[in-house]
Amino acid sequence: MTFETERLILRPWHESDAEALYRYARDPQVGPIAGWPPHTSVENSREIIKNVLSKPETYAIVLKSSNEPVGSIGLMRNGDGIAPIGDTEAELGFWVGVPHWGHGYAPEASRRLLHHAFSDLNRTAVWCGYYDGNLKSKRAQEKIGFIYHHTIENVNVPLVNDVRTAHMNLLTRERWNCMA
Repeated sequence: MTFETERLILRPWHESDAEALYRYARDPQVGPIAGWPPHTSVENSREIIKNVLSKPETYAIVLKSSNEPVGSIGLMRNGDGIAPIGDTEAELGFWVGVPHWGHGYAPEASRRLLHHAFSDLNRTAVWCGYYDGNLKSKRAQEKIGFIYHHTIENVNVPLVNDVRTAHMNLLTRERWNCMA
């Protein structure tokens, strides 16, 4: 499945995207704050595409202007994200490469994927979280319409061998419909 916005295409990741993924995912400002280590090589990025980014409802954020993937976005079900969620809910996760921060790509991509979550997948609510210190993610979530719900202490983040505090935000279908 592929989605379009004014400036973006959201599409499945391809192994041929490994070089572009590595270009952005190797930056230590991106992965660690989101809970995953920087990529170490193009081959490492290719393996991540095959084993992680190939999950259902996971998409490359591609600039229409250059046809280049500059980030990733996805909807996770219970057990794949930070917190336990209900069967009719999802958790939104996203990241964008540093050179593309501040352009509004994460909110733009998120709004399109939220439309899919509520309209096509019939989700009743979507959660989105961030770890302490990730103020850019917090701000992007606020722009999209998420509202703070609760904090989870002592979250195990095994990919970076850490324990963190996570802040969970919620967007219900009712709130989404009022904003649309």
